[in-house]
Amino acid sequence: MRVTWKGLFRALIILGMAAGGSWALWHEFGPITVETALAVRGPAVRAVYATGTVEPTVMLPIAPRNAGRLMELNVAEGDQVHAGQTLARLEDADLKKSVDELEARARFAKSQLDRAQTLLDRGLGTVLERDRARSEQQAADATVARARALRGFMTLTAPADGQILQRDGEVGQLIPANQPIFYFSCCAPLRIEAEVDEEDILLVQPGQRTLIRAPALPGRILEGQVAEITPKGNPATRSYRVRIRFAEDPPLRIGMTAELNIIVTERPDALLIPATAISDAQVWVVRGGRLHRQPVQTGFVGEAKTEILSGLSDTDPVVARPAAQFREGQRVREQ
Repeated sequence: MRVTWKGLFRALIILGMAAGGSWALWHEFGPITVETALAVRGPAVRAVYATGTVEPTVMLPIAPRNAGRLMELNVAEGDQVHAGQTLARLEDADLKKSVDELEARARFAKSQLDRAQTLLDRGLGTVLERDRARSEQQAADATVARARALRGFMTLTAPADGQILQRDGEVGQLIPANQPIFYFSCCAPLRIEAEVDEEDILLVQPGQRTLIRAPALPGRILEGQVAEITPKGNPATRSYRVRIRFAEDPPLRIGMTAELNIIVTERPDALLIPATAISDAQVWVVRGGRLHRQPVQTGFVGEAKTEILSGLSDTDPVVARPAAQFREGQRVREQ
């Protein structure tokens, strides 16, 4: 049998076409590799997310009622103080002179009252003169008391046992009236003040368990509890203020930020699958080496896991990352 170059070339073309067709058939109908995962049992949690700031339960600004030059500072930031302790003094020389003057007037008014009373007792004076002198003496005493109080306002004292959080002022500085020199905390432990969106606030109730994560403590979860919810929201931010108390004294500082998960509902033995496995309320399961579309009913949805309420058993392997080109009955290999 004689083989020509033309016939050999034609045979090679036929063989190439057959090989290409076989590869196309294999690519079209052969098994594909998919990543699968089994459903697991674990806790399913529905939570409200919020961010907040650590703050003292009681925080007070301490400011002078009248303007004055700061003459004396007795405490620094972070100091523990006791009730009545002098924190700072402002210049009060003018007020002291006013008090001295008014005290002298009060002493004169007292002497006039004593003289009027003596004259009345001897029958040389009148009741009207005695009452007028008594009224003048009482007015003088009241004026002295007011001047002493105004001078006393120039000395700032601690309202209770507590800690100085912040000090804003230096000796020699002119302090305007009502400008805080100190910020003071006392009387109670730290808490978190958070803002919860109005869409979620109806799910939040006092007493709910709260998981707290702070950037200052990476990898650590603190426990807390919802303590208070403000009845009026902020119309600008459309949020409500929620206060969280710590379960135990936290190693955090005032002003630190925290992320909160307020637990609304928790089911300890839920059926969970990867959140990426669900698309349009259905999953792809692998049975007998082939894909099958399976509708499911989902419960709580998390970032990594989603709860399955019905439609799936513990033994069904699901495709972790389904593709849009999947077909019912398609052959697959599990990875």
